[in-house]
Amino acid sequence: MTEHLDDKRRPRACTVCNKRFTSRKHLSRHVASHAAKWYSCSQCEKCFISRSILRQHMNIHTGKHKCTECRRCCKSSAELAVHRRSHSGEKPFECTVCRKRFARSDTHARHGRIHSGEEPYRCHVCDKSFSATGGLYKHMRVHTEEKPYRCSVCNKCFSDSSNLQRHKRVHSSGRPYQCRFCGMRFKASSDLKYHLRAHMYTKLYSCGHCSERFRWPDQRRRHLLKSHDEGTWFTCDVCEKKFFTRRELKWHSFRHEGVKPYVCSECPKRYCTTSALKHHLLVHSDFKQFCCGECGKYFKYKREVKQHFERCPDKVCLV
Repeated sequence: MTEHLDDKRRPRACTVCNKRFTSRKHLSRHVASHAAKWYSCSQCEKCFISRSILRQHMNIHTGKHKCTECRRCCKSSAELAVHRRSHSGEKPFECTVCRKRFARSDTHARHGRIHSGEEPYRCHVCDKSFSATGGLYKHMRVHTEEKPYRCSVCNKCFSDSSNLQRHKRVHSSGRPYQCRFCGMRFKASSDLKYHLRAHMYTKLYSCGHCSERFRWPDQRRRHLLKSHDEGTWFTCDVCEKKFFTRRELKWHSFRHEGVKPYVCSECPKRYCTTSALKHHLLVHSDFKQFCCGECGKYFKYKREVKQHFERCPDKVCLV
């Protein structure tokens, strides 16, 4: 019965994978993903599955739909109208459960699935479900191995635009975001915000069994495992050593296998962990990211900052 109802709601089927869609537009967009024919923008690295979507995107570069308040360019007049609500504060869509209001209808619909637990978008390959189409589109690239986002410097390809933006920081030597307490610099504002919590002593994560609070989620997880025996340890199959996170176990297993997957781009040296590789890359760079909060002197390694402060026990720089 469910299959017949679904056929009525989604009358158009893909001839390749038999996935069904409600409109011809969605079906043609899906068929283009099988053909793997991408249309790239001449102004940036973004790629699209149809010329019509590319033409809409080009409006951003030409400034056809520009906001008069912040000069932001949108791809359509409808998107511009929605964007203007960020300046006016208008939120016409209200959740009937928690009374939270939203400026966009799609955000309002996505929020509603938090209360209902609905995941209507299903992968036809592995049957995994998603609450939003964006999550499904990103997931499908795992099966198709499509990587439409290309780095303009090294031509490395990525399946997600956020991964490409994160990768671009490798080629950039600048660190524009500086901590006002210790002078440490970062490439991304999100990294700075995460670092600032170490200075603010903000303990956002609380234990559900006692009154302890923690700054980081890993600290809370370690506390739950040690004090309340709640959670799952990750155990090595070779030496039965236990770890708090799956990543720690993965790096530990490399030692047993003799695998060093992280290779230096400047020399043939290899490392088991990304942190060890990042520490080694400082040898090839003249960039000094650690700063003395008193005198403003920069250091390449964190240990050099500690040695510097040992000579200044009263936090008064003598150098």
